[in-house]
Amino acid sequence: MTRTPTAYPATSALRMLGVASAVALTLGLAACDRNSADQTAGQKLDAAVAKTEAAAGEAQKKMEAVASEASAATRSAAANAAAVMDDAGITAKVSAGLAKDEELSAVKIDVDTRNGIVTLNGPVKNAVAKERAETIARNVQGVNSVVNQLTVTAG
Repeated sequence: MTRTPTAYPATSALRMLGVASAVALTLGLAACDRNSADQTAGQKLDAAVAKTEAAAGEAQKKMEAVASEASAATRSAAANAAAVMDDAGITAKVSAGLAKDEELSAVKIDVDTRNGIVTLNGPVKNAVAKERAETIARNVQGVNSVVNQLTVTAG
């Protein structure tokens, strides 16, 4: 009759692996200690355990530092994404406002927004239309300033 080995739950297997790793690390550290010729086996083991605990503490500090850096990077990326979304929304609102005005050609006027600063480029029929386009852009929520580079052209 053939017996099949009993399957251990995953947590039990992980515990056993952890214990085996700790023992192997402890024995390895004890073997590396060259000044321990006059120490007893218990003292060597205690020294190895202390070194292992110190190494684990350092590893935990490094992991916490990496986690903190990752958290900061995530916050920064989220802020950058929000700024891009705000700029895109401002651009869309300015373009929609220009399209509502019969004297302005929203198709010909290029609207670019960076950090709430709207830049207008393209042709307009007259100086009044140029000023009206700037006013429309200024009245959009979130606009910090407007750089009006529109040019008055005949036609």
